[in-house]
Amino acid sequence: MNPLKILLSITVMAVTTYIIRMVPFVFVRKKIKSQRIQSFLYYIPYAVLSAMTLPSIFYATGDFPSAAAGTVIAVLLAYFQAPLIAVALAASGAAYLTMLIVPLI
Repeated sequence: MNPLKILLSITVMAVTTYIIRMVPFVFVRKKIKSQRIQSFLYYIPYAVLSAMTLPSIFYATGDFPSAAAGTVIAVLLAYFQAPLIAVALAASGAAYLTMLIVPLI
């Protein structure tokens, strides 16, 4: 990828992020009292983070079974509130072991 394309991509992402954060301050002057809207706004960062992260998970290994195994292990450990380092190491280990085992089957 050439440096100009990288710089252009970073600029577009920065402007988009700035606009998304600026619009509520410009157009919403009063405190939002609606519980429904507050609840909706509370979950937006989680939804955006998930939407950005999930595709990357499945393209990181280049192999769907290993990515799926790592994701399942990570979700299970996170559900049971394991420490972040344990989740990351276990998911990476599961993906690695799956990449070693699946070609043998």
